[in-house]
Amino acid sequence: MTPLRTALLQGPGGVPGSTADSLAALDRAAREAAAGGARLLVASEMYLTGYAIGERVAELAEPADGPGAAAVSRIAAEHGIAVAYGYPERDGDAVYNSAGLVGPDGTRLADYRKTHLYGGFETSAFRPGDTPVVQADLDGVRVGMLVCYDVEFPENVRAHALAGTELLLVPTALMRPYEIVAETLLPARAFENQLYIAYANRCGTEGADGNGGGGAITFAGLSCLAAPDGTVRARAGAGEDLITADVDPGRLRASRADNPYLRDRRPELYTSLT
Repeated sequence: MTPLRTALLQGPGGVPGSTADSLAALDRAAREAAAGGARLLVASEMYLTGYAIGERVAELAEPADGPGAAAVSRIAAEHGIAVAYGYPERDGDAVYNSAGLVGPDGTRLADYRKTHLYGGFETSAFRPGDTPVVQADLDGVRVGMLVCYDVEFPENVRAHALAGTELLLVPTALMRPYEIVAETLLPARAFENQLYIAYANRCGTEGADGNGGGGAITFAGLSCLAAPDGTVRARAGAGEDLITADVDPGRLRASRADNPYLRDRRPELYTSLT
């Protein structure tokens, strides 16, 4: 099976609070990634609006099929590349920290609502989702979705592994000084669950410096594609970047054959976990 070339967009998006500016940056990245042979582009958590936007979350939130989603679909179809991205989703009176996935023809493939909210800002601005495993098929690869803090809970990633996820997409807004998540935890998660993880982070500072209106947050960067053998196939630094690496189903099958973690589980001993 042909590897799925995957690009990760690390950046602030556009100006926090400006969906139009974020979409323009996404269009440029999609063009560049597709020219390099990528079939999937993964952007960060709350990509469309910026993360540290304070009380503007409710104002900027839109439905999963809203104008922002339509614009992303047009970008995907124009460049022939699937796109995963974060955004604040409005559903009636509720607002969710969500991620969407559209196919290379612009068709909407999946929507996921963050299940584990982090800190006071998120718990006051969003309602947590209640569907732990959301998946879609892309070029023969079973793709799953989480958002940021979700991946730090081993139960979430194991649920994906048991459901057959091969590539886990994680739009994120990891802030400093928690670089350990990107540097240590992500490769370990990929190894212990025998899957690929695409972790696309934000970079720079947003918030009280005048961008966005929320408290100042400095993001860690360090976006990466972690492989099931525990290696990192591509890694960004602290600044804006577009990195690319292959998700190879053949290597995944070989790794799963060699690594017995999932086969050697004894679920009857773990009932105390729930």
